[in-house]
Amino acid sequence: MPDQSITLDDTERDLLERIRQQQGLSSIEQAGEWLLKSSVRKSAKGITGRGRALYQVERKHK
Repeated sequence: MPDQSITLDDTERDLLERIRQQQGLSSIEQAGEWLLKSSVRKSAKGITGRGRALYQVERKHK
C-alpha cells in the first residue's frame, strides 16, 4: 500500500496498540492497515452479500 502519514492522539494510538497485540502484528502501522482492510471487507460483504479477498495492486512504472 502507498505510505500515508496520519497524526494519532493517545486514545487512537492505544486502540491501535491493542489491535496490534490482539492480531499478533509487529507494528502499529500494520494494525492500522489491518483495521482499514477489515472495514473494507465488511462493507463489501454488506453491499454484495459475499466476502471479497483484497490484494495489493502493483503499479507499473513507465
